[in-house]
Amino acid sequence: MRLDRKRELRIWWREIDRVLLLLVLVLMAVGTLAVAAASPATAHRLSTADITLPDLYFFWAHIRWQMLGLMVLVATSLLPRELWRRGSILLAAGMLFLLFLVPIIGYEVNGAKRWIRFGLGVQPSEFLKPAFAITMAWILSWKMRDARLPVIGITGAIVGLITALLMLQPNLGAAVLFIGTWLVMVMLAGLPLQRIGMLVGGGMAGLLAAYLFYDNARHRIDAFFGGPTPFDHVDLANRTLTGGGWTGSGFWLGENKMRLPEAHTDYIFSVIGEELGLMVCAIVVILYLAILLRVLIRLMDEDRLFIILAASGLVAMFGGQAFINIMVNLQLFPSKGMTLPLVSYGGSSTIAQCFTIGLLLAVTRRNPYLARDKFDLRDTLEKGVPEKDLKA
Repeated sequence: MRLDRKRELRIWWREIDRVLLLLVLVLMAVGTLAVAAASPATAHRLSTADITLPDLYFFWAHIRWQMLGLMVLVATSLLPRELWRRGSILLAAGMLFLLFLVPIIGYEVNGAKRWIRFGLGVQPSEFLKPAFAITMAWILSWKMRDARLPVIGITGAIVGLITALLMLQPNLGAAVLFIGTWLVMVMLAGLPLQRIGMLVGGGMAGLLAAYLFYDNARHRIDAFFGGPTPFDHVDLANRTLTGGGWTGSGFWLGENKMRLPEAHTDYIFSVIGEELGLMVCAIVVILYLAILLRVLIRLMDEDRLFIILAASGLVAMFGGQAFINIMVNLQLFPSKGMTLPLVSYGGSSTIAQCFTIGLLLAVTRRNPYLARDKFDLRDTLEKGVPEKDLKA
């Protein structure tokens, strides 16, 4: 059994995209440093007369979540294709059920009811994100078996249901992210341009309706355009971001961060800018772009629709969330209450993002010796072909 496990690990190490794994680990290391910088601000804000939180309270908690997340990442990337596909579909069904329960038994944080308590707080929408991408890829790939199946309508109905449930929380940012990811996937699945235009028009109409009938969305959009609303977080975040210049004010020397709400989560990119400088912010952006580009390069020689859609959906969800968070901090997007993937502090979000990366590593696993024949190294070894013969 031990020898089999060692061989499985050797196969895993050869098949996974080690460049992608390295980029992710570097990004997580930057996140660890950023949470250490932001932790005092949040600790001071949440301290009371009875309880005083240590300055590094959220830093040490973040380290624990990261360690757990890395275990989830590796365990997920080790799974065989059929297992991670079925597991993701079941997870999507379970998280969708929990979304129904959030308005009923969920608890509120900062004016939003997005969490359910199971000993620890769990945000179902975070775990639904990667499972959603795999499930949509599975349904959209049905068209390869029967082009007459209404896969666009089926997936559209699911997205509509998810959007409605998210708006009840309220969680407009996540709703936009789910819709955007779905649009990317249906375009890759071969949706005609005319229908794409209709969907984009429907999305714009939905945003208008949200502004007219949805108070949370209206307040945030008004604040973005300078309206008289109490939501001035975006402006403060932008001033914090640029306060340190190109090289930063120095680690733990930032002053604007002490006034930022959620400095360790939603606005951690601004903390990076103030204390470590805009040059480090640029490095963070480059790391995200490098991860997206690496996945696309990995898919260049792929011809299986399900794999293409699954990887594209996962990276669209991951990159889209990073893009929205950074745009909010740059004052180019209304505030969405969305964390920066693998950088911000979080429990549910950290585990869910590591699960996303684990799925990406599993989806993009390739046999380095038999790539032309589209075989898995694991399958070849199980048929009795010695590893030494594969290198010939």
